[in-house]
Amino acid sequence: MPGSVLRCGEVMPARRATEEHISTESRINDRIRVPEVRLVGAEGEQIGIVAIGEAMRMAQEADLDLVEVAPTARPPVCKLMDFGKFKYESDQKRREARKNQVQTVIKEMKLRPKIDPHDYETKKGHVVRFLRAGDKVKITIMFRGREQSRPELGIRLLQRLSADVADLGYVEAQPKQDGRNMTMVMAPHKGSSTKPQRLPEPAGHA
Repeated sequence: MPGSVLRCGEVMPARRATEEHISTESRINDRIRVPEVRLVGAEGEQIGIVAIGEAMRMAQEADLDLVEVAPTARPPVCKLMDFGKFKYESDQKRREARKNQVQTVIKEMKLRPKIDPHDYETKKGHVVRFLRAGDKVKITIMFRGREQSRPELGIRLLQRLSADVADLGYVEAQPKQDGRNMTMVMAPHKGSSTKPQRLPEPAGHA
């Protein structure tokens, strides 16, 4: 085949051009404006350095596109391929990757240190629902007035809640005092090997 032999002294590229290095924004066909290119065949075979006109002729005869895959090489590396099919398959792969991507959502549940039993059960039910759905839960204990001097109340409530839902989630972020609030983050178990994290014992007295 004309132009199919490497020039004397030319070294074959150490790594073959593959579709992994091709961008859907690559220059193709008559948008490639260089005098010659290093050509790679449709099956990845090395053809050699050929004039751009010859490369275009070979692409047309094979009913394929001439696609620039390494524009910074000297001369640029081009490949014979069905660019429309490549773009379609690339779009399909991106859509599939987005579909399979797991997005972590953080829900928030607010409680008072002296919450009554009925409200506690209701709030716990929401936390259970969030963890079962695979969401993380930020639990916020809201202190008012003198309650701010009794952080152990918040710690005990968080201990109780984390123990009640230990089969569904674990403590990812330990309780932290932030002004009038105390926060803790729970995450759903990813597998049976995940162990619930014990909370530290509260300081002070009830």
